[in-house]
Amino acid sequence: MIRYIRRAAACCLVLLVALLINTSRVQIFQADSFNANPANRRALIARYDQPRGDILVAGRSVTGSLATDDQLTYLRTYTQGPLYAPVTGYVSQLYGTRMLEGTEDAVLSGTDPQLASLPLWNEITRARQKGGDVHTTINPAAQEAAFTGLGDRTGAVAALDPATGRVLALVSTPSYDPSGIAGTGRDVNAEWARLTADPEQPMLDRAIRQTYPPGSTFKVVTAAAALESGKVADPKAPTKTPEPYTLPGTTTQLENEAAGCADASLLVAFTVSCNTVFAKLGVDVGLKGMVQQAQAFGFNDRRLRIPPSVAPSNFDTRMGPDQVALSSIGQFDTTATPLQMAMVAAAVVNGGELMSPYLVDRITNSNGVTVAAAAGRPLHQAVSSGTAVRLQQMMEAVVTKGTGTNAAIPGITVGGKTGTAQHGVGNKGMPYAWFISYAKSAAGQPAVAVAVVVEDAEAVRADISGGGSAAPIARDVMRAVLG
Repeated sequence: MIRYIRRAAACCLVLLVALLINTSRVQIFQADSFNANPANRRALIARYDQPRGDILVAGRSVTGSLATDDQLTYLRTYTQGPLYAPVTGYVSQLYGTRMLEGTEDAVLSGTDPQLASLPLWNEITRARQKGGDVHTTINPAAQEAAFTGLGDRTGAVAALDPATGRVLALVSTPSYDPSGIAGTGRDVNAEWARLTADPEQPMLDRAIRQTYPPGSTFKVVTAAAALESGKVADPKAPTKTPEPYTLPGTTTQLENEAAGCADASLLVAFTVSCNTVFAKLGVDVGLKGMVQQAQAFGFNDRRLRIPPSVAPSNFDTRMGPDQVALSSIGQFDTTATPLQMAMVAAAVVNGGELMSPYLVDRITNSNGVTVAAAAGRPLHQAVSSGTAVRLQQMMEAVVTKGTGTNAAIPGITVGGKTGTAQHGVGNKGMPYAWFISYAKSAAGQPAVAVAVVVEDAEAVRADISGGGSAAPIARDVMRAVLG
């Protein structure tokens, strides 16, 4: 009898050991795969069983959490949703996350280890910590000025602090209200279907995810290349440019809309925006020099994050001389996001140093304790300080007596560059209106850099120009930052 009891006990022991081994295998090695399995709703239920951390602008929350009677307990809410949607993005119980709601999801949902009061404490206790808060760099006055300025028109605005790289405004229109897709049910499905089918793409973050031909605003880059390479030693000297200018290797003649471009100096050509002079300068500098200068300002960078990813702006690295000429006036395959062109203006006013743009100022835990903070970080030395000064003189001439007078602010030093970019098949599409600019503080320090693009398909063609459509918006954003 004792022998059978021993055998039964041994069998039970073996089964117990096997059970412990299997339990450990599931909990240690397979936990992540089970949690990630779409059929497992426990993770989803746990994700929404507590209020989410908030996204803040100037210390004020622009998000919230609303308790419901549903299995997914807490629903995301947004204050001034359309205004801040290009910053916050959305968190949807059905459709995932975007923008800061996505890149900072671990902080907001409380799963980020840096939120713990004690290292590894939550891993040991398996306690669910409260969500942390994400404090943005957005200036609410600048954000509202940009949003109001664009109004019903399609376009985008990006504004930066040139000295630090802080993103001060990030606006895209038309926009949307993330609250409409936060929960579940037929209404949410219908709103998602409406937004994703809308030909105006209200969920597209045009400021960082959409690239446009930059048109004449790219002449800042070409002017920088001409000065840095020594092709232009004196901005006031004639450039020996004919009018019209025949593109190298072709019979295509490039002309100007502005008067006085024949043999114009770099300063005059920049002020009135002569295509011929900058096309020739691009050819004189050559492909290699133009590529180096464009990349020094941030073009072709596929790693840029703010932390949401930024669509890479493009300057081709393989082109013939005629294509280099067109690329040097912001046409051919040259494309840029509004954030990229704000970076160009920021580098110019910051003495040639380009700072890495960033949107998150700091992270705090549920007790309000800062657990991570951002700081300005140099990205490139785009141009020398001497070239930066010369570029500033030209950009300021555009605002005082050139094509950008609508951006002038009395008593404030403002520099700018207009652009009207052709696009579409045979360049028959309605041109995009561009304006990039900067403003200095009363003490002469760089205060803000802005890029504005207006698609504005409803406008009369003759009215579309950077100076007429985009410059007033940039002026209002700069004025809002300066107070």
